[in-house]
Amino acid sequence: MASSLKALLVEDIKVDSMVLSFMLRRFHCEVTLVKNGKEAVDMFLEGNKFDIVLCDKDMPIMTGPEAVMKIRAMGATDVKIVGVSADDNAMEAFMSAGADDFVPKPMTLEVLGPMIQEVIDRKTN
Repeated sequence: MASSLKALLVEDIKVDSMVLSFMLRRFHCEVTLVKNGKEAVDMFLEGNKFDIVLCDKDMPIMTGPEAVMKIRAMGATDVKIVGVSADDNAMEAFMSAGADDFVPKPMTLEVLGPMIQEVIDRKTN
């Protein structure tokens, strides 16, 4: 079994974060949970490394797209960042901020699985 991926989950809604954490763990990810974009940015500032970031859009203090922009500006270019939102306009916001992918809520295992696999493949090659 390949070493587990480090996933950062940026989500302020408890139910959503529980569901996503559960899914990530199904794929053997080591999950770090933060409640807003600022906490996500702080994680990177502190030197933490992640393989994949799942980021909600509308959160207190700092939104998902703002956080993505800051994380990319720090030079974290190799981490896969996925925007996740029920908001119709979220995709554009995330993609222009530098996210790799966007998934409308609710996220499903069928959608998450191939993304995780892609990150694993990229790590092992």
